[in-house]
Amino acid sequence: MSYILSLDQGTTSSRAILFDRESKIVGFGQHEFKQIFPQPGWVEHDALVIWETQLKSAEDALASASALWSDVAAIGITNQRETIVLWDKRSGKPVANAIVWQDRRTAEYCDQLKQDDRESWIQKKTGLLLDPYFSATKIKWLMEENPEAIELAKAAQLAIGTIDTWLIWNLSGGKAHITDVSNASRTLLMNLVTLEWDQELLDLFQVPRSALPDIVDSSGSLAESSSCVTTQPIPITGIAGDQQAALFGQVCFSPGMVKNTYGTGCFLLMNVGTEPVYSANKLLATVAWRIGGVTEYALEGSVFIGGALIQWLRDELRIIDSAVEVESLAAEVEDSGGVTIIPAFSGLGAPYWDPHARGAIMGLTRGSSRAHIARAALDGIAFQVADVAAAMEEDSGRELETLQADGGASANGILMQAQADLLGVPVHCARIAETTALGAAYLAGLAVGYWGSKKELKEGWSESRRFEPASDSEDRKSKMLGWRKNVARVRD
Repeated sequence: MSYILSLDQGTTSSRAILFDRESKIVGFGQHEFKQIFPQPGWVEHDALVIWETQLKSAEDALASASALWSDVAAIGITNQRETIVLWDKRSGKPVANAIVWQDRRTAEYCDQLKQDDRESWIQKKTGLLLDPYFSATKIKWLMEENPEAIELAKAAQLAIGTIDTWLIWNLSGGKAHITDVSNASRTLLMNLVTLEWDQELLDLFQVPRSALPDIVDSSGSLAESSSCVTTQPIPITGIAGDQQAALFGQVCFSPGMVKNTYGTGCFLLMNVGTEPVYSANKLLATVAWRIGGVTEYALEGSVFIGGALIQWLRDELRIIDSAVEVESLAAEVEDSGGVTIIPAFSGLGAPYWDPHARGAIMGLTRGSSRAHIARAALDGIAFQVADVAAAMEEDSGRELETLQADGGASANGILMQAQADLLGVPVHCARIAETTALGAAYLAGLAVGYWGSKKELKEGWSESRRFEPASDSEDRKSKMLGWRKNVARVRD
């Protein structure tokens, strides 16, 4: 029996999942790792720990299925996207901690570029906005703060990469320095039309081209693992950023199909076909995937704080002992009792893109309870997604018909019902919640003939639950108006 191994490297943990030909999970491994917060608004990871936990997760996944490396037909990789690592090609050691996508330390520099009227120019080239979220400003900061990186670059010994690149470098024993086009499209350095590193952008952010990986397809014969790591060479045939992988795992192969992943953040993506759609509402034009040289694009809206809000209730407010408890606590009340939570812990993402906004709890009274706060937290996630969906409809000229939901928080029935009510469309929860890992597996498996076609994959998709909207349009409008008034208050 052969399997596809999916390496799913996320913001708070490294996971590995073995899939069989029926897309069933037969093996699983997961290891959390430490989040590093040197200053308010700064978020870092130890890249060596990421690699160690990812490899251990893969070994655990094999062990749980009583499988060997020789049972793996191909490896697919998906990853937290904009997080960046710089390392020494000779030693393989990082120059510094990885700077995470959530990190806001380059906000002032982004503001400076906006004042210099560079944002529209950058958006035309990349489809992205000027925000600390993306990789380029993080790279510039790391180069400026680490003289070692400058010296390594001069000697052509510096390697720069997003987490997919870092994992593949280690998996291949330092032989492959690549990234796929979906991850490259999140750096602020790739031209969205040519799909190559843009020299004018490299010059602006002072990024040496010699240190960047080669840009490859998302599916195909991309690299090979080292036998020193996996006992025998295994083809690495699928690579995609986590949200693009989830779009593929949700089989959103037709233009207009939309998915939302409820993870640490929330990420809404719409397949827009083979031509990019540039946003007038601060959404992102991005690459979905490239297969066989054919590129498909997506519109994306990013919510910075989704499931992380529930973690905050657990770890900081301590009103719940585990994340799963939030649903039963929220179910104790019919609504939030007028309480609103704006979870702008790291600023606001789409459609506001305000790095300076900060979170707030509003509408508290003496009668406000733990349950009201829990309910308001779930509503706060759903409201943010509804904001993005409205912008997406306007940009694409398409009305949302359904929403494909996945990610850990999609198991929360109160959240999913709130989402259906605010959107006014059915919400379909995928049978396999691990759609990010599944998408990476699909990309890898298609390349080696493990699955025959996208049609075969689509026919195999099914839902676990469906939530129908239970509110009318006037109620939705009223709720969204109140939400947006409160958002305006945290942006003052």
